[in-house]
Amino acid sequence: MDKLDELDDAVAAAAFRRLVRHLRHRGDAQNIDLMGLAGFCRNCLSDWVEEAGHMDKEAARETVYGMPYAQWKAQNQGSARPEQLERMRASVALNAPGNAPA
Repeated sequence: MDKLDELDDAVAAAAFRRLVRHLRHRGDAQNIDLMGLAGFCRNCLSDWVEEAGHMDKEAARETVYGMPYAQWKAQNQGSARPEQLERMRASVALNAPGNAPA
């Protein structure tokens, strides 16, 4: 059994909230860079919240971003450079079935 499955739900929820608040604080950490480094970003977290909470996409994104997604994007998101896109593509490839955690 994976120790993660034994983690108390309240502890897991507190850790998740801390992660989301940290990402809200670090608007300078671009989603494209998060994808290139870790293969996930704020949008991925939003998708996971959407799936787990049976929410619509916009509500899930506002939960993660702390504001409407379009507003966050206008305030924080820059244009992606070709090298960022390539690094993201390579990183996301590691998320393919058989490579990614469930």
